[in-house]
Amino acid sequence: MSYQLYRNTTLGNTLQESLDELIQYGQITPQLAIKVLLQFDRAINNALATRVKSRLTFKAGKLNTYRFCDNVWTFMLNDVEFREMNDFAKVDKVKIVACDGKNVAEETSQRR
Repeated sequence: MSYQLYRNTTLGNTLQESLDELIQYGQITPQLAIKVLLQFDRAINNALATRVKSRLTFKAGKLNTYRFCDNVWTFMLNDVEFREMNDFAKVDKVKIVACDGKNVAEETSQRR
């Protein structure tokens, strides 16, 4: 099973709105829309797990809260500094949701 985290991105929201519109006009069935969203979940998780090579580091002034539920870590951080090579950014608050990317990569390789 692929994580559905990326459905709340601009790309995911736009896809869902387009699918809803196609359903409304009778161009596709709701079942087909669900299949498209599931394929989107698999594709975006696979792309992020296998194609992204850039790395960044961060340092938080304070770990506000953390949670581990259903194999997903959630961290709420305050006063966070992000660094990537020569770039630097500082934010007051950030929420990090971390899932096991190995499961997604393994699932994709098993399907091939």
